[in-house]
Amino acid sequence: MADVWACVFVFAACLSFGVAFSLRGKKILFAALGGSLSWAVYLAVVGLLPQGDILANFVAAAAVTLYSELMARRHKTPASVYLVVSFLPLVPGSGIYYTMEYGMAGDTAAFLATGLHTVQVAGAIVVGIVVAGSFVRVYYRVKERVQRAWAGSR
Repeated sequence: MADVWACVFVFAACLSFGVAFSLRGKKILFAALGGSLSWAVYLAVVGLLPQGDILANFVAAAAVTLYSELMARRHKTPASVYLVVSFLPLVPGSGIYYTMEYGMAGDTAAFLATGLHTVQVAGAIVVGIVVAGSFVRVYYRVKERVQRAWAGSR
């Protein structure tokens, strides 16, 4: 039940961020829904693999990228409109904060460990975006070629 409330609060936070980005109409609702989706996927994967937050960020980033591409095509708007808001829950803000805190305190071991983990999380998010985005582009190119070939054979 706590996970459901977390997704509701993520929706509200992403909705507020969408207002700050001047999103209007159904775009803001679908972007906030993407934020809830990203957090729900992250929580589901972390629930299955408690030590796998890097993998969870990868899977959530891939899921949100697919969702954003789908919404972009459906609403005839750039995917970045949905991506920016939907990725907010995945941003490793606490990792960045604690990395800086350990660095300022002079705790080199904690600084390096936290910094490396934060870079791994950010890298997993980037790889998730690239893999899913590439998949979508290849899918639509193949689909277009098949449709042209099908139309040409008639």
